[in-house]
Amino acid sequence: MAETGLNATAAALLGLLHEGQMTGGQLMSAAQSRLGPFWTMTRSQIYRELPGLAERGFVRAGKAGPRSSQPYAVTAAGKRAFTRWLGEPAGHDQLRNPLLLRAVFGEAAGPSRLAELYAAKAEEHTTGLASVRDQLKQAKQEGDQYAQAALEFAVMYHRAVLKWLESAPGR
Repeated sequence: MAETGLNATAAALLGLLHEGQMTGGQLMSAAQSRLGPFWTMTRSQIYRELPGLAERGFVRAGKAGPRSSQPYAVTAAGKRAFTRWLGEPAGHDQLRNPLLLRAVFGEAAGPSRLAELYAAKAEEHTTGLASVRDQLKQAKQEGDQYAQAALEFAVMYHRAVLKWLESAPGR
C-alpha cells in the first residue's frame, strides 16, 4: 500500500471532517473536544493544512460565509486517503514536555521556581484528569469503545504526571 504523505494534523482534520462540513474554527473546536485529551492542534496548524488538503483534492472548500469563514468538506479522495493513512505504521511517539525540559535544567532554575512550576502543573493535570474522566463517562454512556480506549490512556497519563510530581526533585 502506498503511503499517503499525510502528516498527523492533516489526517486528523480529514477524520474530523468525516462528521460533516466544518469551518476552520469549528474544526478547532472539534479537535479540542474530541482529540484534546491526547493530541494538541493549533489554529495555525489547521489553517496551514486546509489549503494543502484542498490542493490535493482531499477536501472541498465551500462558499465563504460571515466573517470570511469558509466551510470545508471531505471528498471521496480524502476519505480514501484517510483510510489508507489509518493503515500506515503509527511511527514513534514524540515526547515534548515543557515541564520536563525545565526540570532537566532544574539546578539553574532553582528550587523555588521549580516548586512554582510543579504546583501549576499539578493544578493543570488535576483539572485535566477531572475533565477527561467526564469525557470518559460520556463515551461509556454512548458506547464508543474507541473513544473510551483513548480517554483511558489520557486518564493514565494525567495520573502518571501527578504521581511523578509528588516526588519530583526540587519539590
